[in-house]
Amino acid sequence: MTIASAGLAAPLYGGRSLADVLPSVLASLGVADERAPLALPPVRRACVLLIDGLGWAQLTAHRALAPFLSSLADGAAPITVGFPTTTATSLTSVGTGLPPGGHGIFGYQVAIPGGDHILNQLRWYSDIDPEEWQPHATVYERAERAGVATAYIASGAFDGSGLSRASARGSRYVPAEGVDEVAAAVAGRLAAHDRALLFAYHPGLDSCGHQSGIDSDDWRAELARVDRLAERIAGALPPGSALYVTGDHGMVDVPPGTRIDVGSEPALTEGVRVLAGEARARHVYARAGAAPDVLAAWSERLGTAAEVLSRDAAVDAGLFGPVDDHLRARIGDVLALARDATALVAPCTDPAESTMVGMHGSLTAAELYVPLLRATTGA
Repeated sequence: MTIASAGLAAPLYGGRSLADVLPSVLASLGVADERAPLALPPVRRACVLLIDGLGWAQLTAHRALAPFLSSLADGAAPITVGFPTTTATSLTSVGTGLPPGGHGIFGYQVAIPGGDHILNQLRWYSDIDPEEWQPHATVYERAERAGVATAYIASGAFDGSGLSRASARGSRYVPAEGVDEVAAAVAGRLAAHDRALLFAYHPGLDSCGHQSGIDSDDWRAELARVDRLAERIAGALPPGSALYVTGDHGMVDVPPGTRIDVGSEPALTEGVRVLAGEARARHVYARAGAAPDVLAAWSERLGTAAEVLSRDAAVDAGLFGPVDDHLRARIGDVLALARDATALVAPCTDPAESTMVGMHGSLTAAELYVPLLRATTGA
């Protein structure tokens, strides 16, 4: 069975993916030798506002709650994020301009090659050096070398984190809490520089989705706040500037009855060395010689609830983009991609995730496609 026949889709690397955004923006700022697949118009200053959890399907289904973003969506087309459709992977694709197969951040959690330890790539509770784990130069470093001032505007809680060092080193970190501080920080930084690339990150929509679901009053209220944030930033753009609004993944609400405990069912634990990933995109690391049996067992047990692939099949299908050989061992021997509104939970090892309402990670349209919206000012 192919990914398409399973109701899933592959990311559009090298054309209309999240990894193509910042290189295209740098090219629009006049930086030489940057690829520009998105063919963005030339500007002097640009801000990329990434709203965690803002999927194209969710935005277009709630146009009345986000009139400003919806006005920008008229005539626009979505882009895809990478796989897995999750924050750690997406932020690193943004910051490096590389698909996951190039930067090696293959999701929320992976097993560290050579052992049984799990690296949580979002929280990074590990002594692994993020700059060795992800050694490629970032877009921000390339911008600074070209004389373009950069800033990374986000909560101070992320300043100096492992993920920030892996995905955003080279930028000036500007702590900002909440929509008011983010809007003010963006306006101030744009006004202070003749050539600038700003990245602003807001996590509130994702948090509401996880806690209450995308079909909730809390999520709808947060979408309205996000819309006002984007409108405020657009209204403060100096001449010759652009605002780009995008997301790092969409989201699916998962009802209690479609959650499968993959961490304790005997049919799914036999031969498994480490279970990682997340509830809609599992990395399964097999014991020596057990990978074929694990693949068969997971395929039989999950049936139509998930697309189950070997590592080689996932790589050959292009789910991660081209994968550097030395990074392949970070990927599970078996991958399970949830279909429809299924979740592959592990309550014993990750009870908090197992109770979330909204989830993401797989390759359904609701998770894979995100907006790329543009507001510009004249010279």
